[in-house]
Amino acid sequence: MIVAVTGTNTDVGKTVATAAIASVLRRRGIDVVAAKPIQTGEAPGQGDASAVAKLAGIATFERWRYPEPLAPNLAARRAGIQTPSLNEVTGWIRSLNAPDRVVLVEGAGGLLVRLADDYTLADIASALGAPLVVVTSLGLGSLNLAELTCEQARARGLDVLGIIGGAMPEVPDLPTRLNVEELPEVTGAEYWGHMPEGCGSLDAAEFAEVAWNAIGETVRVGSHA
Repeated sequence: MIVAVTGTNTDVGKTVATAAIASVLRRRGIDVVAAKPIQTGEAPGQGDASAVAKLAGIATFERWRYPEPLAPNLAARRAGIQTPSLNEVTGWIRSLNAPDRVVLVEGAGGLLVRLADDYTLADIASALGAPLVVVTSLGLGSLNLAELTCEQARARGLDVLGIIGGAMPEVPDLPTRLNVEELPEVTGAEYWGHMPEGCGSLDAAEFAEVAWNAIGETVRVGSHA
């Protein structure tokens, strides 16, 4: 099974949420790997795939890398790098899949960020027949971004499995508390829970417990879908 993970924007906790899903599935005894097709703006050996591997203790894979921290199509253009075709990307992702395995595919930023001039994560998910997990911010303004993301996903024929809050402050303000209650209402998607702010700095054992307590009973992927 291939599942795409997108954010409502950049820096909303998508990598931590991807690691949390992976950690939960691993604890359930499910074979899970994570894939980051395109990484921008990180030194070799660093980036989202490395972070997920460290936090979740699973195999992760990365394929294309561009030097500047920009939208991938712009980063590739400025570096003079030819972007892969949609078929190349989806073929690489399919090569990581196997019977009874879950492949978590982490995008870059939001759903419609250009990974190349002619496709986005939404196009990749559509070509793969992959459902979507949406990772959202939780503060003021988050409801609009989450609803727009889910609405556009469904308009493109994608199934939204659930929503995860990427970073919950230790002391959430009133908009954040209300948004948690309102997110499933405005998006029409199940709210799986939220990750505590700063948990990406934990070691793997600590992170596994935090992830399980946050979303362990709600994730609907693999044999628990």
